[in-house]
Amino acid sequence: MNDSPDRARSHRKALADQLTTAGAIRTRPWADAFADVPRHLFVPHWYEQETDARGITVWRERRATGTDADLAAVYRDRTLVTALDPATAEQVDETAWTGIPTSSSTLPSLMARMLEDLAVEDGHRVLEIGTGTGYNAALLSRRLGGAVHSVDVDPGLVETARQRLAEAGYVPRLAAGNGSLGHPAGGTFDRIIATCSVPAVPDAWLDHSKPGTLLVTDLDLGIEGGLVRLGVDDARSAVGHFTATCGRFMAARTDATSYPAPRWPDRAPTAGTRPTTVAAADIRADYPFRLLLAFHLPRTRLVHHIDEAGAMALQLKRPDGSWARAPLADDPTTVTHGGVRDLWQQVEAAWQWWNDAGRPSQDRFGYAREPDGSAYAWHIPDGTRWDLPAPV
Repeated sequence: MNDSPDRARSHRKALADQLTTAGAIRTRPWADAFADVPRHLFVPHWYEQETDARGITVWRERRATGTDADLAAVYRDRTLVTALDPATAEQVDETAWTGIPTSSSTLPSLMARMLEDLAVEDGHRVLEIGTGTGYNAALLSRRLGGAVHSVDVDPGLVETARQRLAEAGYVPRLAAGNGSLGHPAGGTFDRIIATCSVPAVPDAWLDHSKPGTLLVTDLDLGIEGGLVRLGVDDARSAVGHFTATCGRFMAARTDATSYPAPRWPDRAPTAGTRPTTVAAADIRADYPFRLLLAFHLPRTRLVHHIDEAGAMALQLKRPDGSWARAPLADDPTTVTHGGVRDLWQQVEAAWQWWNDAGRPSQDRFGYAREPDGSAYAWHIPDGTRWDLPAPV
């Protein structure tokens, strides 16, 4: 890239200032890291979603050339998609593809908030799950030097990140492997941060921990999930809470070519349509309520459904075939359901509880992962608890 160092430096500084003003960066060391680490080096190209002339949604590739416009685009507070699933990607024209994103450079404000929540100190050994582009590893290395370890399931991403990190002057210890199984070199860490989602804290991460280790990760609980900050105690329990930061990540993969997708049976026959006090729009509008709903209905997914007439609805579905669907328009106070249980009854019960409790935000909920693999969430103010089954 033929960019002017001064020009790139000014864009880095502007991003750091923006994140500081927004409250994402709260301490000087992280402000210095974001002002110093060249994101454009780790994201030389990316994909932006657009609708082409035929009305098809495509990913348009954009390459950084060193111009002010390109640098401004790279240093926006936006997630930049950097890779598409080769199994689903189809080239539409010279620079456009359809497909499912598999890797990205995360929203900088989300990265900053997670790094601040990690509460690193000089001398800490840190394990990062999900190397990706290497940008986050570079920020950690700028703060902590060579005490950073990072693992990614994709060997190609790891090698590319290694080269870019070296070019930027950083040498974290990278490895290719299933991050859910930890770092191949083993050892214990003071901090563990994951930039992918997991259904529960893996055993290997606790094996890498010691009393006082802090974990920051994204939990995918089905209907919804969120970022948790957990401390590991002497008994090997990881206990903490959902953070005030909202953000979600792609699911962790077990190998470089697998992209997790739950399998569901055919929908059960319709049991009926009835009135409801909870509209689909209520669910879509409130993230904390969706998180609470995930506690009430584990192993349940929330998806969008479009019928033959083009009307959109929200649909809950479970592996046993039970389902419930509420429209997002027209008649918003009815629900159609089928299967062995009326899932929307749980929606209504959760809605009543959430409103009676004063509509608590997500950081009012705790999360614990016990040594035996069991987990539960609770409402911190009054202790109301929901047991969460182990992932299948």
